[in-house]
Amino acid sequence: MTEQPPMHSEDDLLPLSALQHLLFCPRRAALVHIEGVWDESRATAEGSILHERVHSSGSESRGDVRIARSLRLHSLRLGLVGQADVVEFHRLPDAGPAQEASGSLPAGVALTGVKGLWKPFPIEYKVGRLRHERAYEVQLCAQALCLEEMLNVQVPQGALYYGKTARRLQIAFDERLRKDTEEAARRLHDLIGSGKTPTARYEKKCGECSLLNVCMPKVTGVRHNVGSYVQKELRSTEEDGP
Repeated sequence: MTEQPPMHSEDDLLPLSALQHLLFCPRRAALVHIEGVWDESRATAEGSILHERVHSSGSESRGDVRIARSLRLHSLRLGLVGQADVVEFHRLPDAGPAQEASGSLPAGVALTGVKGLWKPFPIEYKVGRLRHERAYEVQLCAQALCLEEMLNVQVPQGALYYGKTARRLQIAFDERLRKDTEEAARRLHDLIGSGKTPTARYEKKCGECSLLNVCMPKVTGVRHNVGSYVQKELRSTEEDGP
């Protein structure tokens, strides 16, 4: 029998949204969640406005779909806590099986005040145009794993909604994505538990980061540290001669 990892305590839970920071750049995750640094950019401001608009819309019903917004999530197994933008609950056919062959969890969950079983479908809202982004997919999958643990129900799929194009990208929570998500949660706990911020390393993607002016990777990065600069200058002087 495979030994299960120990469960986290409620005091150990880390923000689910930190997974996105971690997968973009561990240093960014440390700056935000260890050092408490944040710097708003146009993109992050637009994202905040989009999420506030979604969260303020309230819950609603549309036929066989019930929509919950700002649903609080947690997983003691992954050590994560957060909030889902939207979780749709899709009514299962009355004659449908109680369980699906792909897993041992029930296919649907009962909701208070309504008949039948309902399948959760988490949706994460993002600014920009529709595209595949592994960090976003891991963040969404983490929400699904939280729902599975909280509701004891299968959550096989979800979607990323991109505000600029007003389109959904459906994501299947396959075994590979689930493993990537569990590994990311473990790495996040290791990083935050260490209390250490990784050294800056300049990369092309740094230009997209709202913390660029705080992090200053070109100045403080390992590729441009003072020691390397001095050694380079000394070699240049030796080659030129007296």
